[in-house]
This record gives sequence, C-alpha cells and structure tokens, in this order.
Amino acid sequence: MQLPPLSLYIHIPWCVRKCPYCDFNSHAARGDLPEEQYVEALMADLESELADVQGREIETVFIGGGTPSLFSAGALARILAGVAQRTPLAANAEITMEANPGTFEQARFAGFREAGVNRLSLGIQSFSDAQLSALGRIHSADEAYTAVASARAIGFDNINLDLMHGLPQQTLTGALHDLETAISLQPEHLSWYQLTIEPNTEFNARPPALPVDELLWEIQEQGQQRLALHGFRQYEISAYARDGREAAHNLNYWRFGDYIGIGAGAHGKLTRPEEKRIVRRWKQRQPAAYMDPARRLGGENPIAADELAFEFMLNALRLVDGVPVGLLGERTGLDLQQIGPQLEKAVRQGLLEENPDQIRPTSQGRLFLNNLLELFL
Repeated sequence: MQLPPLSLYIHIPWCVRKCPYCDFNSHAARGDLPEEQYVEALMADLESELADVQGREIETVFIGGGTPSLFSAGALARILAGVAQRTPLAANAEITMEANPGTFEQARFAGFREAGVNRLSLGIQSFSDAQLSALGRIHSADEAYTAVASARAIGFDNINLDLMHGLPQQTLTGALHDLETAISLQPEHLSWYQLTIEPNTEFNARPPALPVDELLWEIQEQGQQRLALHGFRQYEISAYARDGREAAHNLNYWRFGDYIGIGAGAHGKLTRPEEKRIVRRWKQRQPAAYMDPARRLGGENPIAADELAFEFMLNALRLVDGVPVGLLGERTGLDLQQIGPQLEKAVRQGLLEENPDQIRPTSQGRLFLNNLLELFL
C-alpha cells in the first residue's frame, strides 16, 4: 500500500431552491447566507484534517454544492487563500468550481477567476426552457448561452458543461438537440448523464413520465457517436473530454486516490500505509450542526478488509480504460491473486478484457456495470 495523490473537496451546501431530482446535501437558502461563519468553519475543519496528511501536497481542489456560486467572490478568495496558507498546493493545481448559469452568478465569474478558480463547471442540464422548468431549474436557456460566453470573455479556458438526458417526456430529437447545442459551445469537457430517480427526492415521491428503455438506449448510442465525431473522448461512464482535458480531480477519485472533504456533509478518504488501512471520514450534513465545532465531525471508520476490492472496483471500473493491474496493490494493499477468481469469472462473462496489464471493462462490462461490480461484493 502506497500513499496516492491527494485532493481537496470543499462543500458549500446552499442553493436558491432544491431541485426535485437532487439527492445531494443541499439546502434552500433563506435570507442572507452566513458566509463569514461558514468560511471560518471550513478553515477550522481543514486545520483539523491536516494532522492526518503530514504536509502532503494537494493536487486538485473541487468546490461543489449546493450552488457554490451563491457565495461572493470575496468569500471564495478567503477560502482559497486560507487553503494555500495552511497546506502545500501544487503549482499547477486544477481548481474547479461548480456554478449555476443564472445572471446573478454570472456577475461573479470574474471574481471567482481572480480568486484562483481555473476550471468552471456549469450546471446547464438542458437548453430547453420547458425541460428546465420541469427539472425545477431557475435559469433559462438564454442564460445558459450567455454564461458560457461570459466565462470565455473573462478568460476561463477550461469549462465543463453538465447536461442530462432521459428527461421527462424527452424525445430523441430533443435530447440530441441539447447535446449538439452543448457541443456547439465548444467546452473542453462534457458531463453527459441520464436522469435517474433517487430516493428521498421530490421526483421519487411524484415520479415524472420518463422515456422508455429503448429510447434511452437510442439516445445514448446516437449521442456517443456525435460526441466522438466532434472530438470528445469518453473516458468515464458519463464524462467526455477533448484531449488532455479530463477532470483531474475526478480521475483521482476513480483511481482510488485520497481526498480531504471539508464542509457540511463532505466525505473524505485517507490512506494510512503504516497502519495498513484506509479511513473514511464525514462531516455533519446540516449547516448549523457543521458550524458548531463540538458537532462538526459526523464520524469515521476504516474500510473493512473484505470490502476493499469492491470499493476499489466501484471507482476504477467506471473508467473506459480501466486501471493498471498494479494499481490495486498500490492503493489497497491487496494481492491480485486475492481476487483472481472474480477477475477470471468477469472475463468469462465478457465483462472484463483478458489483459495481463490492465483491469479494463469491455463495452459489455460498461453497459452492465452493476453486474460486473456484484462479482466483487
């Protein structure tokens, strides 16, 4: 077991209103946000984590939510400056921030970039006003177009667009129009994924009419052809990038790297080679509880030895290219022979490639990923 790369995730939990499909830890903002108090809590949280990383360099930062762009540029600058003051940050660190494309947030883009954000992830979801309304989004299609233009004009040269398909009553034409519109805006990266109904969401309580499986398959197949035609390589289940523009932060997750998680409901994972164990830690979900120093930590536990293979595969097998066989031992301490029977079975079932150097899912394995993962449970 070796120390892997280290990332930092920062969670800002507020949004204007909760979308009916969202199962993330987000809370509708009521009144002024407690920016000052929350920034102080984030810095105290980070300091409490640093003893466990012993001066290791942070290679990527991701600011997610909620809607982080509801925070002022000044608050973001204090957060990133506080991170840099407290821990080594790679000189070329990828620093991503999620943002809504609404006019209110666009006015802050220049400040975010000045604060140090160098990768912007815009939550577009659709370019249809009717679909945006059905999804509970508060921006318009026009605002989505202008958000990308504004980000470019300010100087962002690394932009991701989040886009959904399989939306309520969506047609093949509608789904492909959304995708082609996103491609025409020439982002460096596209997160293109199917809407799924998650527990404890408004859509779960009142499910909308979604496209049938045959249509979903056609959308996926034709959409992937269009993405490839325009130079977007699929490198993960729902991630497509131009050459060299893969999300470094997310790649660290999928390669079973380490990450500190600060903020309400944030999760972290840290490797302790000297103890031969990997520990997960999480913070209180409710912002008020999180900002109380006595209640901030939600809990922590080591990953059980008999769960390590599944946890590793749960991430690694999302990657189209998979991972080198040696990475399993480096990141988990497991010997490849310990999961030899499962690997052989996956190959026999056509879910994994027969490759002595790479653990790589076949196209069938990516299509039936849950079946493949079940072999390692």
